[in-house]
Amino acid sequence: MSSSLKNLSDFNHTTIPNGAGMRIGIVVSEWNKEITGALQDGAVKTLLENGVTENDILISYVPGSFELTTGSQFLCEDKTIDAVIALGCVIQGETRHFDFICNAVANGITNVAIKYNKPVIFGVLTTNTQQQAIERAGGKHGNKGDEAAMTALKMIALKNQGK
Repeated sequence: MSSSLKNLSDFNHTTIPNGAGMRIGIVVSEWNKEITGALQDGAVKTLLENGVTENDILISYVPGSFELTTGSQFLCEDKTIDAVIALGCVIQGETRHFDFICNAVANGITNVAIKYNKPVIFGVLTTNTQQQAIERAGGKHGNKGDEAAMTALKMIALKNQGK
C-alpha cells in the first residue's frame, strides 16, 4: 500500500517466486492512458525480471476502469492463463461517479477471482489528484504495476503450493 512512508516498488522484504512457465494476462484501462501505460510498463518489467517470458504475457485493453471486470473475466476464461492483473486509474472528480466506479471495480474483480479460482490482481489507482496518480505510476512512490505483478506471482505460487 502506498503512502508517504512506503515505496510500492520496494520488495527487499519479500521473496518473489520465479515466474518461469507462468502465463499472465494483463487487462489495461485506456482511460488515463499516461498513468495506465506506466502501470503496464512496470508490471511487464517486473514479470520479465522474474522469469515470465514475453510470450507468456497477454495484454488486452478496455475503454475504462469499469470495464476491467469484464476484461478480467474474458482473460480468466482462457484456461492457460494462471493469473490476471487489472490495471486502471480513477481520479476523484466533483461528483460521486468516483465512488461508484471504484466500488464496482473492486467488487467485480473480487467476484471474477472467486468465480474462476484464479488470482485477479487489483492494480487500480484510486487517487484524489492526477499528481498522486503520477507518484504511484513510476514516481516517488514507485509503481503499483510492479506491486501488482509481484502479487500475481506470489498468488500463483500460493495456489500451486503442494501440487
